[in-house]
Amino acid sequence: YDFATRFIQLAGEINVSMPIYVVQRTQEALNNRQLSLKGSSLLILGMAYKKNVDDDRESPGYVVMKMLIDAGATVIYNDPWIPNLKPTRKHNFTMESIPLSAQLLASIDAVIIITDHDDYDYKWIVQQAPLVIDTRNATRNLTNNREKIIKA
Repeated sequence: YDFATRFIQLAGEINVSMPIYVVQRTQEALNNRQLSLKGSSLLILGMAYKKNVDDDRESPGYVVMKMLIDAGATVIYNDPWIPNLKPTRKHNFTMESIPLSAQLLASIDAVIIITDHDDYDYKWIVQQAPLVIDTRNATRNLTNNREKIIKA
């Protein structure tokens, strides 16, 4: 039954490489707008492991956030299910979820959707933000402002 074992291994390899892909797509999207990842201000939407839960253990958001900060970006987050980030075995973040507002979204360089909670009004977010990196296909049904959306 070697096939099943290899399939599980491949799935694990894909999961591990996805944060790298998300950061690369974010960097490309910023570059296409004459912005650098270093010095950019980014908002991560959703730090929970999956949508509509308050469990952030093993969330890919932590890896993405660390990579972005290590690259020189300023990173904040919003998650209605995860009000505070606390240090874990692997990560040492202590942050509070920032309330969403039109002013906040207009002031950042990009939003990165990590967890596609049902609480988010994606139409409104895309209208307000200059750039949205969508890792969950949360914006698939939007017809306006498509030029602001980058799939990752």
